[in-house]
Amino acid sequence: MADTLRSVRTPLVMVTLAALLPAGGCVTVNKTETARSPAASRPAAAPITEQQVNAAQQAWCDGLVRVAQAHARGGDARAEAAAMIDALYDYADGKVFFKPTLAFGPRTFRPTREGALAYFVGGDPAFPEDSGFALKGWTKARYDNNAAENGIQVHGDIAITMGNVYLTGPDGREVMVDKTFVFRRCKDGNLRLCVHKSALPFSPN
Repeated sequence: MADTLRSVRTPLVMVTLAALLPAGGCVTVNKTETARSPAASRPAAAPITEQQVNAAQQAWCDGLVRVAQAHARGGDARAEAAAMIDALYDYADGKVFFKPTLAFGPRTFRPTREGALAYFVGGDPAFPEDSGFALKGWTKARYDNNAAENGIQVHGDIAITMGNVYLTGPDGREVMVDKTFVFRRCKDGNLRLCVHKSALPFSPN
């Protein structure tokens, strides 16, 4: 009896499919269970290295000095600052939490590229309190992560640093600033800042 049913069922199924298909049509087989997607077949990106994080921090220090020196020699400090922001901050593809050292009041935080540019070089009527932090004649800049805590955390495509940046002014005096940087690996593979928290050290006196 079972053999009889099987022999009848197969022609019926074929007839039913033929009735549903247009002339010259074909049946497409879903291959999702037998073929891996392109995303699944791509190798995972290598983890961010401490060397890359250190290079990104040094690039920030070097960028600040380049803006300061461009201003000192009468060059285009605004263009230099814009290039620094585009290279080192994630405003183009993501979101940036930027709390600059000397920002205050209703514009303490700078979530936009325009706000960051105003902080570094001033000259924007929307940010009248900004005189340009990068225009203070810095001649050197260096960073020092918190060695007691190893100073760098890496979590997938995110790297976090905490420590100090030391800025040398035109008089040779060095100013220390507390820094927390969070870098994100962007689509082009470069590390850019998605968080920048900066403050002068607290003094109880």
